[in-house]
Amino acid sequence: MFTMTVTPRFGDIDGLGHINNVVLAGWFELARNPLFRIFEPDLNLSHKTWPLIMAHTDYDFVDQLFFQYDVELRTGITRIGTKSFTVYHEAWQEGRFCAKGTAVIVHFDFLKNESTPIPEEKKKALTEHLWY
Repeated sequence: MFTMTVTPRFGDIDGLGHINNVVLAGWFELARNPLFRIFEPDLNLSHKTWPLIMAHTDYDFVDQLFFQYDVELRTGITRIGTKSFTVYHEAWQEGRFCAKGTAVIVHFDFLKNESTPIPEEKKKALTEHLWY
């Protein structure tokens, strides 16, 4: 599991002082960077080398998130398939579980425009971050 802390920005809030619902997508995307480095250590986004494409995301708010407190993001893997894997995220604030989400990421060859099997060494690296 990976963890990271984000500090909400003033522009992240809505009129009630809550973290706006669209902000969570960006935070969870940021929290996936360590997993992306398993596949592309330099995060080089060249279509010739970048091997991942997003297939699905979802988010659920469990409790309110507020502007004035840092948010801890926890990220892990819940499923590793032949050509895709599922990332699980949680957002915590002041010891409270506030939000969760998943992302299904497909191993993809952009030059051939098709999904491809995840290499075994990458599967092994993903296994080190399984969420139980």
